[in-house]
Amino acid sequence: MMDHVKFTQMKDGDREDYAFLTEHEVEYTKGTADRLLSALVNLDEGLSGYKVTRLGHSLQSATRAWRDGADIDWIVSALLHDIGDIFAPYNHDEYAAAILKPFVREQCTWVVEKHGDFQLIYYAKHVGANPDKRDQYRDSPYFGDCAQFCERWDQSSFDPDYDTLPIEHFAPMVREVFARRPYDEAVVRPGVQMPLVDAGLVAQRA
Repeated sequence: MMDHVKFTQMKDGDREDYAFLTEHEVEYTKGTADRLLSALVNLDEGLSGYKVTRLGHSLQSATRAWRDGADIDWIVSALLHDIGDIFAPYNHDEYAAAILKPFVREQCTWVVEKHGDFQLIYYAKHVGANPDKRDQYRDSPYFGDCAQFCERWDQSSFDPDYDTLPIEHFAPMVREVFARRPYDEAVVRPGVQMPLVDAGLVAQRA
């Protein structure tokens, strides 16, 4: 029974080698959700200075999404939107979007990927940046979604007195999302827009 491939260069591999690797890689992907949850906890090791930790901000963003009646794609996206802060501080939004892209709606991926530019409207004038950088995306159908994501869930989630839900509340949702078949058209649904706020679910979750 094989315990490793026979080749030292990929071009020399055969069907047996790649069948062996595929089996191992599929098994490894089953742990993606738990690795992401661990990485989320590790955000507390990053540079802060806010009144909440980076983990606290992520949890608070997801909590606000939950209480707004958002669906699971929005909630998991809100939870993981800053997951790249440690490893990709200059493009953390793109990093997070790349992780989410195979498993959530295109709408959510786009919003996470662009939220860094949209957030500039709140603070750019204080750091010599362009507060209107988001205007380049005005023609996107997701422009309003990203503006609302930032206003309701991102820029507002630095409050140490907010009743933030714990990571255990969101862990089953993360596991559900990352157990999906990657790039499933029934999940990615290009062009589909789901509301960030659902009054019916707000009442159920209250």
